[in-house]
Amino acid sequence: MKISFKYISYFLLFILGLSMTLTSCTSDLDVKPTDDDEFLSDDFFQDPASYKQVMAKLYAGLYVGGNDGDGQADISGLGGDFSSYLRLMFVTQEFPTDEAIVAWSDDGLPAINGQKWSPSNQFLYGIFSRAFYEISVANEFLRQSTDEKLTARGVDANLKAEVSTLRAEARFLRAFSYVNLMDLFGNVPITTENDPVGFFYPEQKTRAEVFAFVESELKDMDATLAPSGSNEYGRVDKTAAKFLLAQIYLNSKVYTGTERYNEAATICNEIVTGSAYTFANVPYRYLFSADNNRNGAQTEVIFPIVGDGNAIRAIGGGMSFILHASIGGKMVSADQGMDGGWSGIRTRPEFVQLFPDVNAASDKRGTFFTDGQTLDIADYGVFTNGYAVTKFTNINSDGSKAQRPDMPDTDFPMYRLSDVYLMYAEATLRGASSGNAALALEYVNKIRARAGAGVITNSELTLDFLLDERGRELFWECHRRTDLIRFGKFTGSSKIWQWKGGVKNGSGTDSFRDLMPIPSRTIQANPTLKQNPGY
Repeated sequence: MKISFKYISYFLLFILGLSMTLTSCTSDLDVKPTDDDEFLSDDFFQDPASYKQVMAKLYAGLYVGGNDGDGQADISGLGGDFSSYLRLMFVTQEFPTDEAIVAWSDDGLPAINGQKWSPSNQFLYGIFSRAFYEISVANEFLRQSTDEKLTARGVDANLKAEVSTLRAEARFLRAFSYVNLMDLFGNVPITTENDPVGFFYPEQKTRAEVFAFVESELKDMDATLAPSGSNEYGRVDKTAAKFLLAQIYLNSKVYTGTERYNEAATICNEIVTGSAYTFANVPYRYLFSADNNRNGAQTEVIFPIVGDGNAIRAIGGGMSFILHASIGGKMVSADQGMDGGWSGIRTRPEFVQLFPDVNAASDKRGTFFTDGQTLDIADYGVFTNGYAVTKFTNINSDGSKAQRPDMPDTDFPMYRLSDVYLMYAEATLRGASSGNAALALEYVNKIRARAGAGVITNSELTLDFLLDERGRELFWECHRRTDLIRFGKFTGSSKIWQWKGGVKNGSGTDSFRDLMPIPSRTIQANPTLKQNPGY
């Protein structure tokens, strides 16, 4: 399903109107039109190729911020680079935690470093808008691909069957965005294909209502998603939906106040024993190399966000952002397969301390660049304060070059089987009756053996250990903020790291910051929305 922006640009003229319905009739969420001609969505979908084209746009929206890569931005008021979904997820999931800190002074970034954000933060507005933009495209695809519409257009039986699977994928990607919104902001509006197109104020739902909607969607789409492992690489299948369902069950106590650990463990077990995905018996670094779609690592990646240096133009978004921004100081950018560095992202000393002996490198996941870097971060605006991270590379696993050094080939592993192992272990430790303690220990030790970290005993497998192990295995994969909140260690004083609270030695922060504020620009556009407490 190659991404061809040329054809979908006309469809996006119609989305110009649709995106206004997300939080109200607001130009802030407008898509930049590329043509002055009037063009209707119904006309666009007369072409049988249009269905895959729009789905390509939905998937591409996870990586790039506009209709021409980073060029023609989807979200008015934010550049295509700043509004890349993956980039915004990294900013909101990593920068407020012990795993990452950024040197740049862009308006809003220092506040995120220190958990001091306000409703006017442009990056919070960015991810709120990006998620709802994806939802708007998914909703219109679903409106335009009903059986009635397909029959009226004379679509043949083979394409109808294919569109049925595409509809399930659109529903998954919509659910993915709702989970991110529920996780970050709590109470948010729900819009679906059944809502009117045009001016209206969508009703804000409680976090528990959003949870129930997503849960119902993920269960229902199982009948029409592609069987596990049967879809094109980069497209989701039944296992991706099971993963997301397990993920929200693991976090159900946070989202709804009710524990769902038993369901989480049950679904994790179904994934491990009944899916096409297998643990990759390759060096850990293969999972994050330029050829991670074909070097053996792909067997455990359930949902990749695909990068391609030639086919997907992302100068400042996607993996281009993560790789460029993590290079600076004495680092040689070519060693990472890149054409330069932006001297931005490092990790904090408290995270480095999760690896017992960084210099000995016994745990191969501790991929830190230390030459010329200080462990202590006296000034977070100086790149050489803080260890750099070399986890992701734009070099093939055999050492050969990727396609190009300015835009990487490396895919981002959004969901991995290793995470399923760790979710199963955590749910078991939290009391899931469907969990097996011996199996949980086996899964954790399988992960550690690949990393060269050494096995642990049953008595060592505690919740605190698991939080640390999730950090070691999954760092910089956009899970840390959610994990810390689930463990009660994101805000408050139970876990302190440098520059938490905006001070050098770190300080406790208010618990209301477990939720981000609804962006002020969004509330201005839809005055029926209520702000989260504390903001």
